[in-house]
Parts: sequence; structure tokens; C-alpha cells
Amino acid sequence: MARMMKIILFICTGNLCRSPMAEVLMNGRLAGAGVSGVRARSAGTWTAEGAPPPAHTVQVMAERGLDVQGYRAHNVTEADMAAASLVLTMTRDHVEALRLDFPAHAGKVHLLSEMAGRRFDIPDPYGSSLAAYRQTADVITAILEQGYERIMAYVAPEHPGRISSESGGE
Repeated sequence: MARMMKIILFICTGNLCRSPMAEVLMNGRLAGAGVSGVRARSAGTWTAEGAPPPAHTVQVMAERGLDVQGYRAHNVTEADMAAASLVLTMTRDHVEALRLDFPAHAGKVHLLSEMAGRRFDIPDPYGSSLAAYRQTADVITAILEQGYERIMAYVAPEHPGRISSESGGE
């Protein structure tokens, strides 16, 4: 029987800046750790379907050796939510919206910053300076690094070397 791919779904509003950054950063982290069977994806709650990322998103990711030039915005769907093992949002409003719109999947929706043991919204840099995009990428990178083991505990409990869940649950 083939092993099913585990999906980490990152959500922001337009799926142009924060969630595509989180997707490629997480996929880079997974590849660097030699993890197979887990993949990051992203979507938005209110997108212009098919829109390309802003030049600043492309530049900031290129500075980190990551390519989002071919990326296109995608509105989150029921199929996306069903396929995801874990859904990580950029803001508390995204958490609330997804839990209301997709109640069957409410239990797997979490605020991204919670993975690093904190609770804050990640501001949207859309339309801002290049420095704002870099700051957003830095924040997401730090959360993914600090929260990596917690994220892996949600999506791949069999992940070698992961720390045990802080909740003490099964």
C-alpha cells in the first residue's frame, strides 16, 4: 500500500506574499532535513485566482535561494482542507474564517505563530516596501524553525528525532 503524502497547508488572504513564502520556506526546510512524505502547499481566503506573486515576494525568496516566480494564487477549497493534515494561518481572523467555512476541518486549523509557542498575527506586506517583505520572510522563517518539531508532531508523528508533544496527548 502506497504511503499517503501529508500536506501542511499555509493560508493567508491573497495567497501572494505570506502563505507562498511559508510554503517554499517549509518545503526547503523539509528537503534540508531529508523528510519525504510531507509537503507544504498554500492558498488564500480571498484571492484573485491565478494572480502571480508581487515582485518583492519573488525577490525576497530569490535572495534565500527559493523560486516562487511561477507561483499562482489559489483560493482555498474544501478539497484543499480535506487533503491537509495541518492548516496554518497567518492571522486569527484566518483561523476564525476557516473554522466557520470548513467546520469539518476546524480541528486542524491553527495560527502559525502558535507553532513557536506564541500567539500573534503576521502582518501582510502586500503593497509595502521591500524591507517589509524581508521582515515578513524573517518572521515566518523564525516561526518555522522554532516550531518545526511541533509542526512535524502534527503531520508526521513517526518523524525520526522529533520531540514529544507538549500537550501530553496520544
